[in-house]
Amino acid sequence: MIVTLTLNPAIDRILGVDRLAFEDRAYINSARESAGGRGINSSVVIHSFGGETLAVLPSGGDSGKRLEGHLKEFGFPVCLAPIHNEIRTNLSITDRHGLTVHLNEKGPELRESEVRLIERSVRTAIEKASWLLVCGSIPPGVPPSFYGKLIDMARKKNVKTLLHADGEPLRQGIEEHPTVVTPNQQEAERLLGRTLLTRTHYLEAAERIRSMGAESVALSLGSRGAVGAYADGLIEALPPRVDALCPIGAGDAMAAAYTWALDQKDDSGDALRWGVAAGTASARLAGMNFASLAQTRDMYRQVEIRRVE
Repeated sequence: MIVTLTLNPAIDRILGVDRLAFEDRAYINSARESAGGRGINSSVVIHSFGGETLAVLPSGGDSGKRLEGHLKEFGFPVCLAPIHNEIRTNLSITDRHGLTVHLNEKGPELRESEVRLIERSVRTAIEKASWLLVCGSIPPGVPPSFYGKLIDMARKKNVKTLLHADGEPLRQGIEEHPTVVTPNQQEAERLLGRTLLTRTHYLEAAERIRSMGAESVALSLGSRGAVGAYADGLIEALPPRVDALCPIGAGDAMAAAYTWALDQKDDSGDALRWGVAAGTASARLAGMNFASLAQTRDMYRQVEIRRVE
């Protein structure tokens, strides 16, 4: 089983508009609301691929009740840790060219007792798990060392870990040696304090992040695919050119498919290929939707894998 943790879930409101332009009006073509958060999104993909998954997350207030209603639509089990405050609401706006704006709330202040409850929930959930995916931002009241603490706990139980975070939680989490870390380009730039512009930069960044403590790295580069850094070298996964209609959640699809593939077969290069295929196929879909296994398999055949010599 693959357990996901979404420490800062949200009600995601997603608007599709005709075009986004500075100081000009846009017209809304579509609007939808769903349960959001990196871990939840990863569980959606894993479940749709036929994998067994459990999503752990806090929930509170009226927005939490709405979230729970949306979660029931997905069909996989969830473990809810009750909190006092309302969960957040996020807004994403994307136009027909794929230009996207994200407006995210910071999230509810968590009490110390609530943080301990979430930790106990994760501890119980991973008793029968092969993987723990630690995903997304940390809300106020949670120390940035929390993800690292969970990674250390999982490792002691022989559970593999994927870290999909940003900022100080990412930095401190890497120090606890997760099985894989999956930053996107912007997260890697903030982590390393440098701009990444060229292929050489991407390769150096992936190797540098691995040297910081991660067992392996899958650096997501959007339409340019991904770079994987492993003990035996570097691998590039290069997707075909596609028209990205909505890139929201593509990184979550990549992380989920990568883990799902590794859970099926211990082959990092093949897993990176599956991850890029899922992210690319999802970005082609209108609105925030994730590619099915059939759509991902079709894209998988078009993704090129290169070992860096």
